[in-house]
Amino acid sequence: MNTNYLLALPAFYYRSYNLLATSKIICFIILWSLFDIGLQGQDRPNILWIVTEDNSKHYLRIYDESGVPMPAVEGLAKDGIIFNNAFSQGPVCSVARSTLISGTYAPRVGAQYHRTMRKAPMPIGLEMFPFYLREAGYYTTNNSKEDYNFVRGDAVWDASSNKASYKNREEGQPFFHVQNIGITHEGRLHFSEKQMQGNKTNTSTASIVSHPYHPDTDIFRYTQSLYHDLHQEADQAIALFLKELEADGLMDDTFIFYYGDHGGVLPGSKGYIFERGVHVPLVVYVPTKWKHLVPVQRGSRIDGFVQFVDFGPTVLHLAGIKVPDEMDGSAFLGSGISKKALNDRNLAFCYADRFDEKYDLVRSVRVGKYKYMRNYQPFNYDGLHNFYRYRMLAYKEWLQLYKEKKLNAAQRQFFEPRLPEALYNIKKDPFETNNLVARGARKKILRKMREILREQVKSMPDLSFFPESYLLEMAWKNPVAFGQQNKGSISNLIDIADLSILSFEGARGGIEQALNATDPWERYWGLIVCSSFGTGASVFYDKARKLASSDDENLVRMRAAEFLGLAQAENPVSRLTDCLKMAKTHAEANLILNSIVLLQDMYQGYVFKLKEEMVNPKWLQEKNSLVRERLNYLGLNIQDK
Repeated sequence: MNTNYLLALPAFYYRSYNLLATSKIICFIILWSLFDIGLQGQDRPNILWIVTEDNSKHYLRIYDESGVPMPAVEGLAKDGIIFNNAFSQGPVCSVARSTLISGTYAPRVGAQYHRTMRKAPMPIGLEMFPFYLREAGYYTTNNSKEDYNFVRGDAVWDASSNKASYKNREEGQPFFHVQNIGITHEGRLHFSEKQMQGNKTNTSTASIVSHPYHPDTDIFRYTQSLYHDLHQEADQAIALFLKELEADGLMDDTFIFYYGDHGGVLPGSKGYIFERGVHVPLVVYVPTKWKHLVPVQRGSRIDGFVQFVDFGPTVLHLAGIKVPDEMDGSAFLGSGISKKALNDRNLAFCYADRFDEKYDLVRSVRVGKYKYMRNYQPFNYDGLHNFYRYRMLAYKEWLQLYKEKKLNAAQRQFFEPRLPEALYNIKKDPFETNNLVARGARKKILRKMREILREQVKSMPDLSFFPESYLLEMAWKNPVAFGQQNKGSISNLIDIADLSILSFEGARGGIEQALNATDPWERYWGLIVCSSFGTGASVFYDKARKLASSDDENLVRMRAAEFLGLAQAENPVSRLTDCLKMAKTHAEANLILNSIVLLQDMYQGYVFKLKEEMVNPKWLQEKNSLVRERLNYLGLNIQDK
């Protein structure tokens, strides 16, 4: 029994020998003890997450009439809620799952890179959210994928493995369980032409509705048909799990969240923050016993926006646990949340950085039907080679058809430089093929969306405006504190980056100031802006040549050579090769190789003849070495040691 309350009793109670007073004290103690025991043993709902991998909402019949029938998921929806607008803020596993488990924006806390070269510490004062459930008496289990970009503490899960089960809890103990189903993962679509010819799909290729940004070919139709089959296989696995849950008599006590861990996985989805990469299915089954915690009737559809950063806070709130102040998200279900508040949510913020060896820096904000995307390095076209993506036949065919000039305008966009900004009306243009910025339309909305995004990246602040190699060296002991200490510098770098959305004449003075700054990262971003303008920034060729040959910062030299190469003002081969030789870390070398691949593939005249000895041999021996993958793509044959 908790007896701390005794300290608060007035002193005269201890001095009184009056029988009546003593009786009152005894009654008070008994009543308080019963109340205290009631709090400690308070009934709480079970919460179950069923997660399928790599599937956006576009492939499910509950969202699209041409989608896959998934009876188990549809059964959950009949007694639950379908969320029409649920978003994975990162379009790839580790970033998405890091956002989920922490309730924080990945670029604020150092969890934005996939695959991470060094796991980030959790923010000071914050634990992965199952820790708080476990502390409150929940049995917490995960079966079995984690894939976090954070260092995980020991007190998060009671069990996390392919054998973890809610069944091992004590009698009457509430549970939080995550059941991961990997059947729809991208790797299941890595088949050969021989396998394609020998294995027919259950889904007819003739029934497939091709997406307008994809070529309509036998390979694409087969890939999408197989993907539909995998959805049905995943639904069968969900049905088996739910049957077991029902046999255990738990359906009336358990909230069940079904969702996809991010979008995908046909070409141009996973790894990109288009809707097809981040707009996920979400169905929440509402148990009869706990329906009072949900502000809408079971069987409803909700238009309000929810994001992965909100999932952890929502689970804690449903369990009656205070949401830590250090979390960025907010609960969308639970006590005190109204139907109006749920439907009024209309904003989603998403981010894309490095995926394996492929670098980019894209941010987006969705407000209602409008989607704004900011391509901070627009010359890094979407189709830039990535070893894992291009294992898929459909990716290879798409690129080949581009080279053969057999694609229409919508299908070519994936392989061409982008504008710094994009604005889409998702209601009219759900596949994001019509950039309203290119047409000069909706300028008032564009300005509003631009300011919303700018405020978001500045207020966090967004760590990605420093190169990853610099962050690993300077920020990784405490990324959040580093961001706050350098908030002014990051804001300044964002202002420099945003010069690319001006006319060149409007940006020229700011670029000149950045290129002459004492801060190397201002020079770095000034050169990225020059690359965005290309030949339009020709007045800075001479300055770029000086920076490429003599700047103290190797990555500034790299960006200067990249600008000259992209603008075809100078052959960048020798300068970038020298930069690669001078690279001090794996991350720095990988970023330089990203530019080398970009320049080789975009401009066939640039030929790089690299050698294994140009980089630190330790980087080539690392498991999942990104540098090794890039060098092998460029013609070397370095074996995984």
